[in-house]
Amino acid sequence: MSNSPETITFNDLNLAPEILQAISDAGYEQPSPIQAQSIPAILSGRDVLGQAQTGTGKTAAFALPTLTNLDMKAKHVQVLVLTPTRELAIQVAEAFQAYAKYLKGFHVLPIYGGQSFDPQLKALRRGVHVVVGTPGRVMDHMRRKTLKLDQLSTLVLDEADEMLRMGFIDDVDWILGHTPDDRQIALYSATMPQQVKKVAVQHLNKPLDIKVANKTTTSKNINQRYWMVSGLHKLDALTRLLENEPFDAVLIFVRTKVATEELAEKLKARGFAAEALNGDLVQKQRERLVNNLKNGHIDILIGTDVVGRGLDVERISHVVNYHIPYDPESYVHRIGRTGRAGRSGEAILFVARREQRMLRMIEKVTKQPIKPMKMPSVDDINVGRVKRFKEKISDTIASADLGIYQQLVREFQTESEHDQTQISAALAYMAQGEKGLFLKEEKHSYDHDKDGGKSKKTSGRQKQVTGEPTTVDTQAQQLNKHPEIDMQRYVIQAGYNQDARPANIVGMIVNEADIEKDYVGHIELYDDISTVDLPADMPDELMGILSNAFICGRKSEFAVLKKDQKATISPPSSRTRKNDGGNRRRKPKGRGGNDNFKGRRRSSSNDRKRTRRKPGK
Repeated sequence: MSNSPETITFNDLNLAPEILQAISDAGYEQPSPIQAQSIPAILSGRDVLGQAQTGTGKTAAFALPTLTNLDMKAKHVQVLVLTPTRELAIQVAEAFQAYAKYLKGFHVLPIYGGQSFDPQLKALRRGVHVVVGTPGRVMDHMRRKTLKLDQLSTLVLDEADEMLRMGFIDDVDWILGHTPDDRQIALYSATMPQQVKKVAVQHLNKPLDIKVANKTTTSKNINQRYWMVSGLHKLDALTRLLENEPFDAVLIFVRTKVATEELAEKLKARGFAAEALNGDLVQKQRERLVNNLKNGHIDILIGTDVVGRGLDVERISHVVNYHIPYDPESYVHRIGRTGRAGRSGEAILFVARREQRMLRMIEKVTKQPIKPMKMPSVDDINVGRVKRFKEKISDTIASADLGIYQQLVREFQTESEHDQTQISAALAYMAQGEKGLFLKEEKHSYDHDKDGGKSKKTSGRQKQVTGEPTTVDTQAQQLNKHPEIDMQRYVIQAGYNQDARPANIVGMIVNEADIEKDYVGHIELYDDISTVDLPADMPDELMGILSNAFICGRKSEFAVLKKDQKATISPPSSRTRKNDGGNRRRKPKGRGGNDNFKGRRRSSSNDRKRTRRKPGK
């Protein structure tokens, strides 16, 4: 076990200049203990066995040195990162992309079950430097020969104990056994169970043993809340928050310089005194903005991590994480801009559904709960607007010289014979402009895309439901293109709360059981389950395959839907989403009815090989 390193900077670690620039943009100043010890070892090609809690900077500990070691001219897979869940695979891939922003031509690919093979195959054919994936889907690609690891230089096992807990440790052992003998391995785990140690002893070569403790904490006088971004756009939610939340000054954190400018312009258009604070500003401009925030000339600053470090303005009562940070340490630094010197502060975090894992990680690392918040309603907003409008009238009467305007109003009243109320209302309308005074309720049907910030419309219809348990309809619908086929309704143990989508369900069925898309029918999503209509003569073999298939990081437990099965649906975010299958798909070859619907047989060999349609067909 290594001792804690002396105080060093990232510049001391021999990282590539492009990587150092990305680190600077992200606002990182000093490596964490796990980073300070891992980076030199991985750069030198040594195996690493790291024991550290989630949130101590493990991703940067292996991503930064492996990126530095990349041969950017080569197009083969050089780094493979295994993660236990789809969500973590996406998160790690995003971190790689952020750290490699200045590496021209860099490509990283997340691969996981429940997603169609096609985009993964296309990316692998084009060539990627880093693959981040879950064990099951990585094995599938290796067996298909679509993921070739014969030139792999580094393999990372992230959260090995979680992979053990989820039953993946044998898959990990199989993957390790099918990689080159001279590849480097970095294994990270919060705990070190016997089976994880066994894998380490068998596959790692004289690793550097690193063990660090987690000491990340947040100030107890900061009230921490989160808003699950669902239904509303982030900008709409932020606008409601700023209109209804009493604040003195607000610091809003986003991930990129471009986002600071874009969000500042959008808030200005909505009447807020906001400015962007980013690394492109010269020192004098930065000082001017900070002084304007201090003296109340502006109320809102939008910045990135790098410019937020060291910012100490007493007026900052609120910190809003518009984009969730990549790691808990960044979160701690961000919200530390409020609640300073014993003052109270408010920290608000916007979280997309797929980012819930990071929310729980932040809570675990900081050892403080982050409470859900209730976003103000349209009525709440309008009550506040009326109050502020009346206050503005009173303030203007008390402080402004209205003589000339009073004369103009009296003249207009005499000439037009309109009463004073009508004239005042007309002037108020003119002052408000076309946007009006009141906020209108907008109906959104949005689901979050994988960047966590953008949204897109969901497929099919949506309906708002109550918070009472509801009986799921067991009656299957006939396929539009194949009405002669008897259909059965099946249930999957993943729904809206697990970020499941109709596309995930279709992808799982098509890829895992080799069922043609034409035979995937009506889909409904509830909070924690989903239903899908498929042909009624599903063989037991296919039922077994689908039951053990993974979707959204969990086993689907695919089964026939029982009569009177209930699903609990909680307001306000939950809703039923439907996919009316069979309307827009091509006719399958060689499968006309029930007698032909048998699916392909699963191999009985020990390596659990699955046969499916050839890629591209």
